[in-house]
Amino acid sequence: MSTQLPGCSSSCTSRTLRPRLTLPPLSAVQHHQLNPRRKLHGTHPRDRWLSLCRARRYTSRVLCTAGGLSPKESSCKVPPNSASRVPPTDVVEESPVLQSNTTCKSRPMDLVYIIDSSRSVRIEDFEKVKVFLSNMIETLDTGERATRVAVVNYASTVKIEFFLKTYFIKAAIQKAILKISPLSAGTMTGLAIQTALEEAFTEASGARHPSFNIPKVAIIVTDGRPQDKVQDIAARARSAGIEIYAVGVGNVDMQSLKFMASEPYDDHVFYVETYGVIEKLTSKFKETLCGVDFCAPGKHECEHTCVATDVSYFCKCHAGYILNPDKKTCSRKVVDFCAQGRHDCEHTCVTADGSYYCKCRAGYTLNPDKKTCSRKEEVRKVVVAEDPCKCESLVAFQSKVNTYIESLSKKTRGTHQKIARL
Repeated sequence: MSTQLPGCSSSCTSRTLRPRLTLPPLSAVQHHQLNPRRKLHGTHPRDRWLSLCRARRYTSRVLCTAGGLSPKESSCKVPPNSASRVPPTDVVEESPVLQSNTTCKSRPMDLVYIIDSSRSVRIEDFEKVKVFLSNMIETLDTGERATRVAVVNYASTVKIEFFLKTYFIKAAIQKAILKISPLSAGTMTGLAIQTALEEAFTEASGARHPSFNIPKVAIIVTDGRPQDKVQDIAARARSAGIEIYAVGVGNVDMQSLKFMASEPYDDHVFYVETYGVIEKLTSKFKETLCGVDFCAPGKHECEHTCVATDVSYFCKCHAGYILNPDKKTCSRKVVDFCAQGRHDCEHTCVTADGSYYCKCRAGYTLNPDKKTCSRKEEVRKVVVAEDPCKCESLVAFQSKVNTYIESLSKKTRGTHQKIARL
């Protein structure tokens, strides 16, 4: 849906607001018309507007900022010194790239949650954090070849609740999360990030080798100011290829969140006023971690196999087929067995019935190895002049030998008969 925002020269399109939600007029915020029981901090209309946005978790991507909606921020925004501008009353959500009929599939990740369970986090609030994590897991495709999950629990000490290699089944991950107990005491966020970097994101713990090109993601949830240094260790983690999201609750130090998070901060730093509304971030993280499945049925034109990428897809053919010039359809592969380097024929190669045989050029004959050739020799008539006398002598000798052999045979038979009668 498009709407004309005050001060815009052209229509501005809302990109990622949740379905059927509308941004209220600034007057509604000023007069507490939406929720009179909710405390809106600050007296300036801008402060009230920002407070309401944080509480309601509105999210927008707008092509124009004149109405107070930032194109890059994850919350509503009234520009400084622009309290007189009234945001549109009917900016209704339009789905961005992810239409309702688009299959959403989370990208494979090595995902490590780093959760604050210090003394400032009440027991009931920590339970809400666990429910938040469990609900987020529900939106992911988990598995040995999909997203792997680990949890680092921290306060003044750090405990890895389970590693990336521990659980692959979604229900098992959720069950393990719900069993986590708080550690209490201080807030050693830097130590927790260091532990995640040096112990949780290792191949020995289940992280995949960089050659697999699997993103490494850390999501930090905290409600306090770190009691140790986080800037340097967070920079080390980011340099190691870990994408860091920071979720702050209540009186959290916003500057510390920025020290932890990856850039741009608008996409990696989140804030909620209380743990009671943290579950509203589930849909935001689903949107962040969700990718369009370009190979979903009906979404591609590949005849054989569709291979999805981060931004599109390409087609592949089954074994024995080749991709046609249209890059979508396939044709049976015709193998030229007589192509150079494919055969052992010395003279001529002939393709036949999925194989080949060799032939020789004129004047040559194929050798027994069926590959090489030899020159043909002329057949010559050989006339042997025999000596008649020598022939007669040979015949006479052969006759005498035959007679002698026959005599011996008779004697042998007679001897066998005598022996048989004994």
